[in-house]
Amino acid sequence: MKLQHIALVCLLALSAESATAQILHRPDSIYTFTDPRLQKKHPWRAAAETFGMNVGVWAFDRYVMNEDFAKISIGSIRRNIKHGFVWDNDQFSTNLFAHPYHGNLYFNAARSNGLTFWESAPYAFAGSLMWEIAAEVEPPAINDLMATTLGGIALGEVTHRMSSLVLDDSKHGFSRFTREFLGTLICPMRGLNRMITGEMWKVKRSHYKYHDYDRIPVYFSIGAGDRYLADDNHLFRGEHNPYLEFRIQYGDAFDKVNDGPYDYFTARATFGLSGNQPLISQINLMGKLWGVPLKTTTGMEMMFGIFQHFNYFDSEEVIDGSGRIPYKISEAASVGPGMIYKFPQMNSLVNLEQRVFLSAILLGGSLTDYYNVIDRNYNMGSGYSIKNNTILDFGRYGMFALNMHLYQIFTWKGYEHKDLETVNPLYLNAQGDKGNVMLAVVNPIIELNLSSHFKANMEVSYYYRHTHYSYHEDIKYKTFETRLGLIYQF
Repeated sequence: MKLQHIALVCLLALSAESATAQILHRPDSIYTFTDPRLQKKHPWRAAAETFGMNVGVWAFDRYVMNEDFAKISIGSIRRNIKHGFVWDNDQFSTNLFAHPYHGNLYFNAARSNGLTFWESAPYAFAGSLMWEIAAEVEPPAINDLMATTLGGIALGEVTHRMSSLVLDDSKHGFSRFTREFLGTLICPMRGLNRMITGEMWKVKRSHYKYHDYDRIPVYFSIGAGDRYLADDNHLFRGEHNPYLEFRIQYGDAFDKVNDGPYDYFTARATFGLSGNQPLISQINLMGKLWGVPLKTTTGMEMMFGIFQHFNYFDSEEVIDGSGRIPYKISEAASVGPGMIYKFPQMNSLVNLEQRVFLSAILLGGSLTDYYNVIDRNYNMGSGYSIKNNTILDFGRYGMFALNMHLYQIFTWKGYEHKDLETVNPLYLNAQGDKGNVMLAVVNPIIELNLSSHFKANMEVSYYYRHTHYSYHEDIKYKTFETRLGLIYQF
């Protein structure tokens, strides 16, 4: 499917500008916080915006860009309904990042109109379904529906909450303009609704902030440095490129009061700044949907919960023309149980935290060695993932973390018994090469404190892939990357 024209760089603002919230003055009055639960709901306005967004993007594609896929008719809509859903062949970044990003716009059309997390979720599904059925002449794609809906919910709730860190209705002048601009960049639909309602320029004396740091703490950092991406696991055959990274921990996993969906989440986004690698090289989101504390007799805190995951790793050839792409890994739609343990302080070890997650992957993706149709060089499928995160915080000295991800993705619907020379690739309807893939990512991190805010960051990421193909020779591939940089902790 051709994706609606959306600037991918909007995600840069997702975490970067939330730093502003850390330097805001603490409120002088207890009446400064606007509780979002008290906002009036406008479900019909949200529905109209979702519908209008699709119509507007379609009109741009049809009458400005003159795209063939947008030349719809009653006949094309009937044909799409009659034919049903297929697996499409758009490129990795389109299907597994850009579609979820667009889903976040549908979700936030409702979220910014006062609807709750669960009330907003159907809007992501409805907006995607409308587009797939009625806004393109190409057959609707089941992978787009899943990625736009579930991935859109994950990105949507994160961007909604991040925009709350920036907004402050007590400001005016250039400061107010800057905050409103950043808030709109982070969450465009919220900015649109603030413009419609006049909240964008209304100055308030009370209830003027949108996030209560005393209720939900936020920890944010920005990192920059040099990344070395190895070609085919070679230590001295690779490329160096600068990177920019944002990390955030929102809320407290063990908070028994603020325990709604995404009252606790972690996010990490890495942007590559070299021309031959993707701008967005890595995104890791994990949000708690539901959780319950568990009693212990040892002073250890424990929490069991249900978590939503969104993980995205993307790269291109390190050496042009080599045909060797280090990795492409996606967990666009995933949810499952998890446990978080927090051990008591032990001497210089201020915090020892262990996180273990098991997730059902409804839609995932991995680089393929054989399938290459239209823009797709990866297999899609479903399966499961296991994640282990260990954090050792040594207080004023620094921190050590070990992140381990294991993905098992099964590609059920192949193309091997079809004649590729005669089948219209738009109707091929294949997930890729039939088989399964095991993907492992091991990521140790060392951070050394240089001052109260600055840290030196050293880390390695090791990638291993073992793909079993039902009709081709199995492939094993491994490579690594290193990072050396500085982190500013707010």
